[in-house]
Amino acid sequence: MTFNKKWAIVTALAAMASVQGGASIAKYLFHLLGPAGAVTLRVGIAGIMLMLLVRPQVHKFTRKEWLYALFYGLSIGGMNLTFYYGIQRIPLGIGVAVEFIGPLGVALLASRKPLDLLWALLAAAGIILIVPWGKGYNCDIVGIIFTAAAGLLWASYIIAAGKITKAMKSSDAVTCGMCIATLLVLPFGLASGDLFKLDWKLICLGFGVAVFSSALPFTLDLWTMKKIPPKTFSVLQSLQPAFGALSGLLFLGELLSPRQWLAIACVVAASSGAAIFSPEQK
Repeated sequence: MTFNKKWAIVTALAAMASVQGGASIAKYLFHLLGPAGAVTLRVGIAGIMLMLLVRPQVHKFTRKEWLYALFYGLSIGGMNLTFYYGIQRIPLGIGVAVEFIGPLGVALLASRKPLDLLWALLAAAGIILIVPWGKGYNCDIVGIIFTAAAGLLWASYIIAAGKITKAMKSSDAVTCGMCIATLLVLPFGLASGDLFKLDWKLICLGFGVAVFSSALPFTLDLWTMKKIPPKTFSVLQSLQPAFGALSGLLFLGELLSPRQWLAIACVVAASSGAAIFSPEQK
């Protein structure tokens, strides 16, 4: 393995740690701003930062580009909003594991190999282990539903991203997508009334969430994808649920039961298996 590839793996791991660390900061904000206020602050600050840095020439966009941007932005906003509502009720690691079913489903549907049945069964086992079947099980079913919805929206985000990057510049796409996402989540943030509690401390925390959950990991991912094959990158991304669980444990004190760790392990195994045995991307 070359020096650049080794560093690319390090940056991919750093990006995942950054994303889940940012989610931990956001969850800390919940008792001050609520999930709607926290996601509005994160997406809004990220959108403003990108607009100031990129300055896309929106007046030159075609109708097709605007439609793609709308699909992309609504997917981003909906995915973040439902995920934040979900992890308000359940531990971060469990939320990431349930949400990860979305991109895993996209990968399995794209391949359709007999071996994919094994990965689908592993993922299903993980979800069965996570769902609160008994009265004494410490996991909220509403939180599971919200994060499952976030997973479906993550799948739509992947589809939208694949289309929009072929139609317009990536920097313009991300900028417009974040701004459209802001317009989607802003009414929820205003309706909650929590945004009116904003002060400089909360704005600084929101800036940290925007940087660690969006700006920094997106930058690291772009550099990483130039240095390693798509399959290797996909395998590394399969560790996201594990990073979410560790982040929740370290920063939020969220303890998981052996059953919940086993559920996360099933999802990680299913995701990495689907990535390892998928056809090479050109």
